Amino acid sequence: MSDKPAEPATSPEIVAGNGLLHRRLFLTQGAALVGTGGLALLAARPAGAETLTVPTWTKTIGAPMSGYGVPSKHEGKVQRIVRPGAPGAPGTGGSRTPLELVNGTITPAGLHFERHHNGIPDIDPAQHRLVIHGKVKRPLSFTVESLLRYPTVSRIQFLECSGNSALGWAREAPQQSVGSIHGLLSCSEWTGVPLSVLLDEAGVEPGAAWVLAEGADSAAMSRSVPLAKALDDAMVALWQNGERIRPEQGYPMRLFLPGFEGNMSVKWLRRLQVNDAPTMTRDETSKYSDLMPDGKSWLFTFTMGVKSLITSPSQGFRMQGPGLYEISGLAWSGAGKIRRVEVSADGGQTWGEAALTDPVLSKSLTRFRMAWRWNGGPAILKSRAIDETGALQPTRDELITQRGERSNYHYHGIQPWSIAATGEVTNVHA
Repeated sequence: MSDKPAEPATSPEIVAGNGLLHRRLFLTQGAALVGTGGLALLAARPAGAETLTVPTWTKTIGAPMSGYGVPSKHEGKVQRIVRPGAPGAPGTGGSRTPLELVNGTITPAGLHFERHHNGIPDIDPAQHRLVIHGKVKRPLSFTVESLLRYPTVSRIQFLECSGNSALGWAREAPQQSVGSIHGLLSCSEWTGVPLSVLLDEAGVEPGAAWVLAEGADSAAMSRSVPLAKALDDAMVALWQNGERIRPEQGYPMRLFLPGFEGNMSVKWLRRLQVNDAPTMTRDETSKYSDLMPDGKSWLFTFTMGVKSLITSPSQGFRMQGPGLYEISGLAWSGAGKIRRVEVSADGGQTWGEAALTDPVLSKSLTRFRMAWRWNGGPAILKSRAIDETGALQPTRDELITQRGERSNYHYHGIQPWSIAATGEVTNVHA
């Protein structure tokens, strides 16, 4: 009897150049095709190829239960990528999510990216207060315990630093992992009190148009938020992925503004001042503004643009010979849902539509997948996303034409990966 895998009963349809296959391979109606050899034999070996033995761990009693679970010791490499700040300023800097080492769309709380301006405060929730004041009829003060009595909502949505992917502006493509370049991005189930409920209780006065949000950290991070956003889908978040928000994410409470640049979702929230104009704080003038080619700056560019990136295969990976592979990645938009993701294996000459993994949610990460038959030759993989407003993810050249090369924020250009005949995957700009 031959050990050679059987040929697929049905040949997958090629939809774009260089071997991209139809997205039905990852849709429900394509299950029959997968089961008949479309992809099922990608990594499987014939059962007779090795003898099934009883391993040591099956012969011994396992470890006892614990009060709080931790990942397997064999997954120790899956950690945030820590980037300290300036020398002598230990409280500054951030850490990035290793996007190439996780799957699905929900980021574990312990891998959610961080960005700090003066360290993580140790806040006693019994003493913490949130004050709403300014142009309101009834200034209010909330304890954590009092907020826990309010009706809550839960949403699965992404958070992205406006400085994420800033290396895309560099003239030379950095040879770093997906997480190192794009890891100031995470997605969680956020649970909290709608900010509109609290503002309604305070009674916003006529003429008010902005809200100043201030944190309780020693940097006193503060940002001006349009009142329209505060009354729309903003929340005072108390839980993340089912547990109370962790200290590095703003414990005991944070502002969460879906789709807006992450710096505006002020952590350790202590104050909301309703105003008739933006406050023009140092955090929204000296930083978090976009420098244009003519020397002027764009201020208040809040919404994160439509974006996607292939996480597998990506820089640092090595292909294991010609054959069928899954191309997988993430897409998102601060404007709403992802409508479509297209993938190219020939540097953008032709595109094929990828399958989107349900659920596809508004202002959330969406996982896309596509089957690819690699022939062993050079290839350039790209993805581009289209959101429900019709916005199309731009190329790097299009971004630079519009905004020059002096920007530092809001990079959302197409990310190419080059695959050599040796199987090595590297970062390129082309």
